[in-house]
Order: sequence, then C-alpha cells, then structure tokens
Amino acid sequence: MQDIQNVPIDIQTSKLLDWLVDRRHCTLKWQSKVLQIREKVNQALQDMPEHEDIRNLLSGTYINYFHCLKIVEILKSTEAATRNLFGRYSSQRMKDWQEVVSLYQADNTYLAECGSLLMRNVSYEIPALKKQMTRCQQLVVECERRAEECVHGAAEQQEQYYSSCERYGINGEDVRKELQMLVRDVPSALRQVGSDAAGLLPAIQLYQACVSFVCDSSPEQELPLIRYVQEHGDTTVYEWRTGEVPATVERPEIKEVEESSTPAEEGDIDWGDLGLATETPALQASEEINWGIVSETEATAADGIVWDVEESVPGEIITVLEDGHDVPPGVARGSDALTVLENTDTRNQFVDELMELELFLAHWLQGIDGETDIVTVTQFQTAPSILQGQTRKKVDSMLSHVRDLIGRLTDVKMRHLFLILASPRYVDRVTDLLRQRLKQAELLERKREAWLERGKSAEEERESLEPKISLLQERSRELQKQIEADISRRYNNRPVKLIGTGL
Repeated sequence: MQDIQNVPIDIQTSKLLDWLVDRRHCTLKWQSKVLQIREKVNQALQDMPEHEDIRNLLSGTYINYFHCLKIVEILKSTEAATRNLFGRYSSQRMKDWQEVVSLYQADNTYLAECGSLLMRNVSYEIPALKKQMTRCQQLVVECERRAEECVHGAAEQQEQYYSSCERYGINGEDVRKELQMLVRDVPSALRQVGSDAAGLLPAIQLYQACVSFVCDSSPEQELPLIRYVQEHGDTTVYEWRTGEVPATVERPEIKEVEESSTPAEEGDIDWGDLGLATETPALQASEEINWGIVSETEATAADGIVWDVEESVPGEIITVLEDGHDVPPGVARGSDALTVLENTDTRNQFVDELMELELFLAHWLQGIDGETDIVTVTQFQTAPSILQGQTRKKVDSMLSHVRDLIGRLTDVKMRHLFLILASPRYVDRVTDLLRQRLKQAELLERKREAWLERGKSAEEERESLEPKISLLQERSRELQKQIEADISRRYNNRPVKLIGTGL
C-alpha cells in the first residue's frame, strides 16, 4: 500500500482561492480584513530605515505577508538598540510591522491574499505584459515594412518624374525653362518633316493610280495637303490657301515673361497676337475707348439698353477681322503666317491624310502577301503598269516612310509641344504635375522617417517590458514556493504543487 504521506497534493492555480476557502483555511471575509491591513502597511512604509535589503525588497512588486516577515527580520538588527530586558522593542517601526504580521496571521488572511495575488499574476498581469510586448514586436515589424514601402514609393515617384521628363525631352532640372526652350525647336523639326515629305511621291502616285483605276474618278481630289507639302515643303498657310508666296510675313511673336509673384500668373507666356483679332490704325492712335455707356436714368427713360454708338468717336471703334482675311494683299498675318504644320487645323489634316495613305499601303501589302483570287487577277490585267509592277519591298519601304512621318508628328514629345503652342498655361500644368511627383517623393521620405521613429519607440518599449516580465515571473515563482511550503506544513509536510502557473 502506497504511503499517503508521499502522495503530492495538486492544486489548480486558477482555483487556489476556492480550495483554501472550501478547506476552511481562510474565511470568505478575508478581503475586508486585507483592506484594513493595507492601510496599516501604507502607514508603516512612511517611516522606514535606509537599508539596502529593504529597498530591494520593496522595489517592483506588491508587498505581501512574506515581505513583511523579512522586514521584521531586518528591523531586528536595525532596531536592536530599542530592545528591553523582556525582549520587547520600544521602536514604533518594529511595533507597526509586528502589528501588520499579527493581522495577517489572524484567520490566515495572508494565505488568501497571497493566493489571490498569485492567481492575478498568472492569469492577468504576466499575460498582459507578454501581449503588450508582442504588440510592440509586431509594431516594430510593421514600421520596418511601412518604411520599406515608403522607400520604394519615393523611388518610384522619382523614377516616374525622370521618366516623364524623358518623354518630354527634358532633363528635369528646371522644368519650366526647359519646356519653353523646347518650343523653339518646333519650327525646325516641322521644316524637316516637310522636307522629308518629298519622299512620299511614289506612295502618292500609287494611291492616285489606284483611285483613278478602281473608282474612275479624278485623282487630283485625293490627298491635297500631302501632295502640296510633298511638292512645296512646309510653307505658310497663306501660300497653301492662296497659291501665292506672301510678300510680307507677320508671324506672331512668342515672348517669355518672368515668373510673376502672383501664383495664378506664375510662368505665363505672352504668345502675341495670333491673328484672331486685329486693331485698326485709328484704334492704335487712340488711348481710350468710348463704349457708349449711358447713365442709369437715361437707360430707364429709354425703357431699354441705350448703346449710343453715334456719340462715340469713329476712330475709337474696334473692328474684328476674319482670321487671315481683310488684310492687304501679299501680307500673311496671324494664323496665315504660320506654316502648314504649325497651324493646328492644317497639321491635323496632314496627319489624317498620312493615316489614310498608311491604311491604303497596309491593305496593299496584305494583298501582296495573301492569295489572290481569279477575279482580282482578271481585273488587274488592264491596270496601269504602276499598279502591276509593285513589289513587296517597294510597298514596305513606302509604308515605313509614311509611318515614320506619322510617328514624328504624333509622338508624346511633339504632342506636348503642340499643346504648349496652343495653350501657354499648359506649361504651368505640366510643371505642377512633375513637381507634384517630387513632392510625393519628399512626403514619402518624411513618412519613412516617421515610421522609423515610431518603430524605434516600440522597440524601446519592448526592451523596457522584458525586465518587468522577468521580475514579475521571478517574484511569482518565489510566491508560489512560499504558498506551497505553507500549505505543506498544514498537511504534515506532504508535497504540494500548484499546477497551471506556466512560470
């Protein structure tokens, strides 16, 4: 038969307090007594001697009954001079702590408080600190991830900035100035396109021959602008419209203005008079304009609006002219002074005709590569030699040349330059857009620094929690052993084990 004295007593830590009350080691009213004892302890702590052991004992933990016993032992040495012949101490410090110990021992109040303290440490305090430390660790990882994302985001914004600058054909050091400088190169680039258009003659002849043969119509009506540019180059719109070389060309002046202090007018460009409205010599001679404004009483009397044009000076009337018309013969003014490829309408017409020619050549090339049916062969037996003598190499060369001209007029850089020519404020929009990317990169860089700083704070907090958890676990293990030893003495030193502490 097994010796019952060696059988251990296992107690679940979460039910320790119920176990002590059920076995009448403690009473149900232990909490009210503990409140009175805590008041005595707080009063006794107000007058403590300077002692290293006491200072270490009271640091970082909740004072319980076993701490009070150690304090009494220490006071026996520090207050030894106050001890009388009967072994009693006259020191008030010693009396206060001896009273605290006596109150604890009444009805085993100390055992209930220590059990409650151990349960709270095991179930709440230690898990809460561990959970807080885990959150700090997760926050550190999250901050590092976010900081890395900011680095990639800033790099991406800068890459997009320089990529956009590359598409515009600028370096990106001074966007506004570089865009304005690019506009100066547009006329020479368009003149080169007009010169290269001379190589379109074989394609134009092929297209005209096909239209004349298939549609039985005059080929002179097809591709008028391409044929003109191919023969004459990039001339003025006036020459294209009238067929005569202008004696005088009055091109609109393009003037750059300095950046204004007003944000709304920053970087505006004076593009001059584009010929949309012109003034008479009489208007130029006059400094003031009489708009024929009448007083409110006169307008009321007439029961309507009185324009009073007759009272205005004849030389002060504005005359709005048609674009490019009603000007002296031989003078190209306003939009008529622009070249065919500079003017938006004629340039669009030129590109449309190029695309029409491109589509024709692409279909012709497909017909050469594909199988030809008997009907087509029979039909083209009477076709002109220019249609029958085309080879794939010739047509492919024509198509490549047409596509090259289309690409040079419609690529990203040229489109933006045309927009700048059409709207000076487009420079401001492009500049703001590109600067916004740099601002986003700077903002992401500041966010990265903020995330790193937050991660550093979380790491510091995590490091500060480690010693707290270690100290609380150490004191809890010590308290567990003291409770086990105390209960063991009550059962003839049978082994007692508190299970489920996780310490």
